Order: sequence, then structure tokens, then C-alpha cells
Amino acid sequence: MNKNFNFPYKINPKYPDIVAYFSMEFAIDQALKIYSGGLGFLAGSHMRSAYDLKQPMIGIGMLWKKGYYDQIRKTDKSMEVLFQEKIYSFLEDTNISFDIMVNQHMVKVKAFYLDPSIFGSAPLFLLTTDLPENDYLAQTISHRLYDSNIDARIAQYIVLGLGGAKLLDHLGLTPSVYHLNEAHALPAAFHLYQKFGSLQAVKDRLVLTTHTPEQAGNETHDFSLLEKMGFFSGIKQAVVKDLTGIEGSDPGCIEVK
Repeated sequence: MNKNFNFPYKINPKYPDIVAYFSMEFAIDQALKIYSGGLGFLAGSHMRSAYDLKQPMIGIGMLWKKGYYDQIRKTDKSMEVLFQEKIYSFLEDTNISFDIMVNQHMVKVKAFYLDPSIFGSAPLFLLTTDLPENDYLAQTISHRLYDSNIDARIAQYIVLGLGGAKLLDHLGLTPSVYHLNEAHALPAAFHLYQKFGSLQAVKDRLVLTTHTPEQAGNETHDFSLLEKMGFFSGIKQAVVKDLTGIEGSDPGCIEVK
């Protein structure tokens, strides 16, 4: 794939602004099982609508090796959870790979591409760490959607957010809007702060929407753990506190929707 990405369809002039849409899951078609439920169906509907309207939108997601679990029945008819590897021969290897820092270790990230002609959706780039260059722990970051291990889940958010923002740089794209479908990809915001140099520049470009506006549906993580994992892209704690409005000597916990 050419480093400078061009949309494979003629853009409707009614929509001049390029939008990068970040989501942990996309339910575009049942054959691409990288989703669990409502959030994915919302993202998939947006991608299909953008294609129908010929909008300049691209999706940034994760290529989950095993996806979300499948429900099967055991021989006694009781339910069982099954994680199994998925094969997607219709995805295109972009040959784009780069390194990001996760939990104080360098992790290789690679991008695959879903062409709009496959399912009738806006272009979609999917990130994976399941690469021989990575150690086993780093490979597992992109194995299971919403991994039950907290550290692994934070690592997934870093790959999606920071990795997705860096991918756009590699593609030669500077979208007018970085749209986060829930705040899982929030690390992208800290990359944008480093890239553009001001909080206002980030605010001018960043959009967040949530379909779960309830406390029970949003994660809260310890600030020091997020910092250790690399959630803030190496930005100093005092700067992060100032940017986010966190007060006090002990940052405590922050919310990741």
C-alpha cells in the first residue's frame, strides 16, 4: 500500500473534512468477527453509512486474533465459552509496521486493511501485535477483545489509540476530526498533544461519543498504572494533570470510558 493513502472512491463534495473513527470493535459483517455487541454494531453502521454517502471517513480498529468469545454447548447441553483463532483472507497486508512503547517495552504493531469493496463500508485499518517480532505477552495484546486482565486491556487501548494515531501519520493523513467511539482510544489524544503542541489544537480535532453514559458501564483505572503502562505517551505527570484537570498530590484514578 502506498504510504500516502487515497480514498478508493470519489468523495462527495458535501463532506470536505476527513474523519478518523476509532473503535475497539466494528460489526461490519458477520464474516469479520471483531465485535461483541452494541458498540460494534454502532461503529459498523457508521462505516456502512459513510460508504453509502461517500464520506471521507476511515476506521481505525483492532484485528482480534480470537475476537470475543463464542458460545457453544457441551455434550451435556450446558453452555461453554470458546475462543478460537479467526482467519480473514480478504484483509490486505499494508506492509506498514511501526513500534510503540507499552509497559516500558517496545512493541511492534502492524496494520491490515479492509477494502470498501468487500462489504460496502468506508476504508478500515486494523492493528495487530500478533507478530513474530514480539514476545508472547506482546503478541497476546491483540488476541481477545476486552481481555479480562486489566494490564492487557490498558495495553489494547494504547495500541488502538497511540498506534492508530501513529498509523495515520504513516499514511500521510492529518484528519480534521479524530472521533473516539467511547474513550478506549484516549491515548491518541496525548499523541496529538505532542504532535500539535497545545491543548486547544487537540480540542479542535477530537470528538468523543459514548453509548454507555452510566458509571457502571465505564472503567476507572489507577493513574500510576496508566502512567507505567505508557497510556500518556511519556508526557510528564504534572502536564497530564494540568491537561486533564486532575488536582491534588495523589492523582488517584481516572476514568476510561
